[in-house]
Amino acid sequence: MSNPYREIFRAPGAKGFAAAGFIARLPIAMAPIGIVAMLSQTHGEYWLAGAVSATYALTNAFLAPQISRLVDRAGQTAVVAPATAVSVIAFVLLIVAANQDWPVWTLFVSALLAAAMPSIPAMVRARWTEIFRDRPELYTAFAFESVADELVYIAGASLSVGLSVALFPEAGMLASTLFLAAGTAAFILQRSTEPRLRQSANGSGGSAIRFRPVQIITLALIFVGVIFATAEVSTVAMTKELGQPGAASLVIGVYALGSFILGLIVGALNLTMPLPRRLVISVAAIALTTVPLLFADTVQLLAVTVFISGLAISPTFITAFGLIERRVPESMLTEGITWVMTGIGIGMALGAFAAGWVVDAFGARSGFWVSVVAGFASLLTVLLGQRSLAGGRQEMPREALAQPAE
Repeated sequence: MSNPYREIFRAPGAKGFAAAGFIARLPIAMAPIGIVAMLSQTHGEYWLAGAVSATYALTNAFLAPQISRLVDRAGQTAVVAPATAVSVIAFVLLIVAANQDWPVWTLFVSALLAAAMPSIPAMVRARWTEIFRDRPELYTAFAFESVADELVYIAGASLSVGLSVALFPEAGMLASTLFLAAGTAAFILQRSTEPRLRQSANGSGGSAIRFRPVQIITLALIFVGVIFATAEVSTVAMTKELGQPGAASLVIGVYALGSFILGLIVGALNLTMPLPRRLVISVAAIALTTVPLLFADTVQLLAVTVFISGLAISPTFITAFGLIERRVPESMLTEGITWVMTGIGIGMALGAFAAGWVVDAFGARSGFWVSVVAGFASLLTVLLGQRSLAGGRQEMPREALAQPAE
């Protein structure tokens, strides 16, 4: 039996852009926590560190789809290069401002400008789509990317915090900025795999978020993002309550491990079930596996239930991105993917806040109720959206086409 992952990397240029894309996306996990680790040490105020990090994360969640929309119209090199340059310069200014104790407002301005960082995972998936459009290999490629995302979140956050604590406060952010600059440069220099521009049959006006499938999938993954953050916050609180705070990183790692393993397996299978139905099954598995978390009363049981809870994450992502590729116009693919990824980020921000409030008010284990509610909300969203998700590739709604192209 042939290895499907070996097959996709036989495509010319695939190894190069996948490797560069992995390095370039490390700041997705490194930057937010790196800002907190840096500023909490240089300024000694966690509220300030959290506020600057949130400013960066939320602004990036707003800007990333707009940048991806420009990419769909002008091409990856034309947009990603200047956007990354702005982000890299702003990160450098943020590091200097923290080190030299510049006024607080400079931290927030730097964070706002750094949020111009483009969505590299969306760019990478667009390149895979260009190579394997309407071929089964694309499903395997999306599976690989979902697993790569898991590795980024496992390694990136730990690396950022570890460097800041072991070396000097700015070390994590400095490494993140270097990864962004070097990885993105290597990525955009590989012009042979850059997707060609596609003009929409109905003009270029409007945004991909106007499409019902994009709205449904983005909303569903906002709830999945809530589950992510809740699992992390509640795990930290639970292990502390159980007297083993050091076990938190291990339990969180196990959560990502479950998703990593099943993602590799699913990507190697030649599944024929329709994507909308597959998404229902994946999200249902996520919802159901949040329930055992409520009954974990030891670190060992918590690790087991968290591992099980993480199993369906990668299959959900793989299917969601596959649906986006099938349902939005080819000329809006990068933006469509970015909206979904933005939904995950928004959900993580909301989940961290909600879980923190519930834990403070009702205790550590109660935080997992946020996961349960979010899981079944995601399932309900997907179930109600089945008709829209089951359609063919869509075109821009007429009311959007009536607007002049920007």
